[in-house]
Amino acid sequence: MSLKPLLPGSPSPNGQPVTLGVMGGGQLGRMFVQAAQAMGYATVVLDPDPASPAGLISHHHIKTAYGDEQGLAQLAQRCDAITTEFENVPAAALATLAAQRVVAPSASCVAVAQDRVKEKAHFVQCAALSGVSPAPHAVITTDASLAAVTDDLLPGILKTARMGYDGKGQVRVSSRAQLAQAWDQLDKVPCVLEKMLRLRAECSVIVARGADGQVVSFPVQKNTHHDGILATTEVFDGAIEAGLAQRAQASTVAIANHLRYVGVLCVEYFVVEQADGTHDLVVNEMAPRPHNSGHYTQNACDISQFEAQVRALAGLPLPAPRQHSPAIMVNLLGDLWFEPNAVRAQASKTPVSPPWAAVLALPGTHLHLYGKLGARPGRKMGHLNVTGSSVAHVRETAAQALALLGLPALGA
Repeated sequence: MSLKPLLPGSPSPNGQPVTLGVMGGGQLGRMFVQAAQAMGYATVVLDPDPASPAGLISHHHIKTAYGDEQGLAQLAQRCDAITTEFENVPAAALATLAAQRVVAPSASCVAVAQDRVKEKAHFVQCAALSGVSPAPHAVITTDASLAAVTDDLLPGILKTARMGYDGKGQVRVSSRAQLAQAWDQLDKVPCVLEKMLRLRAECSVIVARGADGQVVSFPVQKNTHHDGILATTEVFDGAIEAGLAQRAQASTVAIANHLRYVGVLCVEYFVVEQADGTHDLVVNEMAPRPHNSGHYTQNACDISQFEAQVRALAGLPLPAPRQHSPAIMVNLLGDLWFEPNAVRAQASKTPVSPPWAAVLALPGTHLHLYGKLGARPGRKMGHLNVTGSSVAHVRETAAQALALLGLPALGA
């Protein structure tokens, strides 16, 4: 369906306020809803969890499974345009909605992000335009393809083609015997084996693309992961080599354009060390939605990734985002409610609130909690953005905040 501008505050054809819908009620959906409501849109969330963070604050919450026909029909009836907050929403459900309403990103784009085999093939195609390739890899779907794996791909990481995220569905292997064992451990589902590279840094780029083909890019984000989950994001000049940053942005734009993508897209990259000691860029994976690494945009940019998502969905103009402050984002997992210090560790399993008063006493700190009703280890509960007038100030403040929270120091 064609995307005509849906102006905030104006009535839709049925006489109701223009309404934007989102498939998924997690924290990304919550922040999309907050951005849409701030601009004057009504919102609807479809999520089976009655206590979903986005559903708790939306004008309407449809509590059904993502593939439920009645739920999808109700969402289409209530909304003028619909997006998704995570890539594991069934692509078929998005296709069903697209027959009646504007849906962005499209089902075909989400389907590519849901399947590492399709994703790698797309990256290979785009490498001809951008010069940024994925890591050397092999697709494993049969015993024959397993036997055909070349030795130069070992050691490597075996990843399930579907449903892997935050380090899940991944096994490191260093020999052919371990590879066979790992594939068996993963129930012999389709997988991709990626060669392990000399990783020096990880980064990501977020772009927003409109239906008219206009693309704008946020700055390149340097990311640090612990146990496969994003821990911190640093965004300022010099965080990533300038030449590599320019290539990462150009590559992300090429990936979005090649898909004819509409919405917010995040692409993750590895900075790898080559034999001669120089650094190169390798494209890792993409997320057809706002991304954890882009949360800093809420306080450090004049347009957040969530406002960009609203603008792209509604067909509004997409001015180039401007970062006005150096920023560091700290991911806040449920472990903080249990483990930061000896006092809490010796207590019962009852969660204890982290020392927010001390953290928020630091200049330039901005706390974002997701409204989740119960903390548990590994659960994403919120994030802390730190902004300031200089890189030195932001790093110093972030270091103090990390110490107060009992989290590893920057770069650790």
